[in-house]
Amino acid sequence: MANPITGMFIRPLKQRQNAQKLAITSPSGIREEQYISIGGIEQWVTIRGQNRANPVLVILHGGPASPYTPFNSWITEWEQYFTIVQWDQRGAGKTYGKNNEVNTGELSFQHLANDGIELIEYVKNHLGKDKVILLGSSVGSFIGLLIAHQRPDLLSAYIGAEQNAPGGIELSYKLAIKALQDTNNKKGLRTLQNMGPDKSRWTYKQFLTMNKLAINATKNVPHMVNDLMLPALLFNPDYTMNDIKAVQKGMEYSAKHLFKEMRDFDFEAIGRTFAMPFLVLQGERDIITPVKSAKNFIEHIDAPKKGFVAISHAGHLAEFCNPHEFLVKILEFTSNDN
Repeated sequence: MANPITGMFIRPLKQRQNAQKLAITSPSGIREEQYISIGGIEQWVTIRGQNRANPVLVILHGGPASPYTPFNSWITEWEQYFTIVQWDQRGAGKTYGKNNEVNTGELSFQHLANDGIELIEYVKNHLGKDKVILLGSSVGSFIGLLIAHQRPDLLSAYIGAEQNAPGGIELSYKLAIKALQDTNNKKGLRTLQNMGPDKSRWTYKQFLTMNKLAINATKNVPHMVNDLMLPALLFNPDYTMNDIKAVQKGMEYSAKHLFKEMRDFDFEAIGRTFAMPFLVLQGERDIITPVKSAKNFIEHIDAPKKGFVAISHAGHLAEFCNPHEFLVKILEFTSNDN
């Protein structure tokens, strides 16, 4: 998308086109979009697929509080092989819009993991499944690790996309510095150098600035904001402008509560042993959650089966940069497990 102004002009057309893409045509399909009581509040959940008999894939979005439900029209190919469950987490998207700050309640990774466990149990009972595949993306990968560690009985496999890993934030800083040097962005370089490499001294605003600079400096991949997030929000037929405003407010609110946990996540408390197959898919040019740290993480875990794939022509949010390749890699990994 060239810019938001152009996007507003073509919004009605794109919304109609996406509404057509979102049609479930199979008599054995499922399409449910509703608020479900999770953790004592109403939370927005979509369940979509062309065949209810397919394995269930539950997606934990990133952010914090950046919902992926607006991307449903981007991954309709996935619905041929999986029943896709998307969820606007506590403090995010339509869930935040429904509850606002007053009723959102406690925000922590553990509380979000508790909500996620409750959602998975609901989905299992609702769809008659013994287990689900869990995909934790970006910040959602923190929550995914907690769920995989605490309730392995619920999962047939765990997939980390943009998997956060030990040393990842420190490496991200170094890669952002190099990217700014390579693009001769002297102003951005000074900003990061003034931050310094000690993440314990960063504010969330500084961390966000670093990520924005890294996104802008990453070349030859879709721009995470202009090419992915903004079109997904603007062109989703089920998202009003008020819904889009709620996304922004939810991200600001959630960041205040979750940034310290993001920055200081205790990977050692999770451990290195997982009871389910474990796959990591990372954009080959991802600076925010670097390939090197994620690959090192998967190399040092114990799991019944594990794998690592760098997705081509992708930065952060590899599943939306290249949804077809991402799907193929999931199918290759899970074909013998479901």
